[in-house]
Amino acid sequence: DCVMMYAQRGHGKRSSFYSDYTFGCWSEDGRLLPVGKAYSGITDAELAMLDRFVRANTVARFGPVREVEKTLVLEIAFDSIHRSTRHKSGLAMRFPRIHRIRTDKPAAEADRIVRLMALAGAGVGEAPDA
Repeated sequence: DCVMMYAQRGHGKRSSFYSDYTFGCWSEDGRLLPVGKAYSGITDAELAMLDRFVRANTVARFGPVREVEKTLVLEIAFDSIHRSTRHKSGLAMRFPRIHRIRTDKPAAEADRIVRLMALAGAGVGEAPDA
């Protein structure tokens, strides 16, 4: 489970929706660090709901990117996760996609980086979700 951090408009038929989401997990010192970006896995109804969330909960804008309140939890599925020196979190997900929108879960209960690091360190392929 990860927390939505940023959103961007999509391309093509999704160009009028905020459909590209950057999400993160909590570090040991309580910071939210980005661990991936997903564009797929949601229905059209879920896309409309997430677009409304982004528009209503924007706290800052950086060009085309909107930063949102760190309140919405997304369950992310991915094929594998690996350690990475390119990302602040030290992790890179392979083929992340939104599995479920967790409106039932508070952001404080999203996963910790250390849990994902354990998956990456164990060389887990086909990791179910975070």
